[in-house]
Amino acid sequence: MTTSSVVPATIVQSMPQEIVLAGCWTARGLATIDSQLDALPTSQKSEMSVSGAGIDAFDTVGAWVMQKLLRRLHVAQVCGLRPEFAKLLEIVEQQVATQTAQPPPVALASLSKLEGIGQSVAAAFEQAVALLSFVGECALAFAACVRHPTRFRWRPILYNIRSAGFDALPIVGLLSFLLGVVVAYQGADQLRQYGANIFVADLIGLSMLREFAPLITAIIIAGRSGSAYAAQIGTMCVTEEIDAMRTLGIAPLELLVLPKIIALLIVMPLLTVFADVLGAFGGMLMAHAQLGVGYVEFLDRFVKAVSVTAYLIGVCKAPVFAGIIVVVGCFQGFRTKGGADSVGRQTTRSVVQSIFLVIVADALFSVAFSTLDL
Repeated sequence: MTTSSVVPATIVQSMPQEIVLAGCWTARGLATIDSQLDALPTSQKSEMSVSGAGIDAFDTVGAWVMQKLLRRLHVAQVCGLRPEFAKLLEIVEQQVATQTAQPPPVALASLSKLEGIGQSVAAAFEQAVALLSFVGECALAFAACVRHPTRFRWRPILYNIRSAGFDALPIVGLLSFLLGVVVAYQGADQLRQYGANIFVADLIGLSMLREFAPLITAIIIAGRSGSAYAAQIGTMCVTEEIDAMRTLGIAPLELLVLPKIIALLIVMPLLTVFADVLGAFGGMLMAHAQLGVGYVEFLDRFVKAVSVTAYLIGVCKAPVFAGIIVVVGCFQGFRTKGGADSVGRQTTRSVVQSIFLVIVADALFSVAFSTLDL
């Protein structure tokens, strides 16, 4: 049918109780149908009859408009339609009924939120299981290297000791020194009120050696080295270097993960001891400046207040924190997929998860040591 032969669709109210539909009820013939619909009375009786015997052409657009007309007139069906037109109208009516039966937008939004929460929980559970599996694979790789010591990669181990340990000394020392200064400064006013100036050594010693020094060291290493591990392995995954290693028969865990774990297990306790010294030094300087406590008096009280147990508690936390940082960083690196944006995303996740797990581990240590009265 050409455009010139299209007869516009019409709605004619021949009698008060009868409406006659004629013309082409198609996408081309419905140009003026809106004005005709608006011209109909808004309130009609249910006895109104609609005749479609004069319809020459019919499509889904015309069926949808006819459904709109029938709902407005409160009429159930159209009389005189051709069988094929009636069938198309019935199909469109079913689709309209299905869309009407859908939940309201508020319910859909609530369902979407619940679905999102469920997906997040499932993803977190899947990632936790994958992390435990990765820990098991690292343990098996380490056991294999212990059985065959020649498989240890000593050059990467020494490189990681330098990069994660020696190169981190300035930032660890500076922040530990400033943290000791802050702790002493905040406690100075309270101690001065009670004439307990000398007890600033107790405050600095126990807080730095037991909690602050290992924790601030772990946080710095997580942001500095953990992110570097995730970015390095993630980039190698994107460039398919990991697949090339497996093709050549080189175990990625032995080359990339184990040297980092061994290196950080060595340097983290040493960095913690370094942080202890710098933190105590910063607190001693502030105690002398704010409270007038001499260096000799501070050191004498410091030795009496801080036991070997308190010192070892802080040092023993360091290897656990080191294991968390390396495992999480390398794990997130191996989960990198896609392009450069995935590398950045996994690096961010490694830092956030490492710091979170380090703080959780520190809290568990505090509960355990309190239970053991240490």
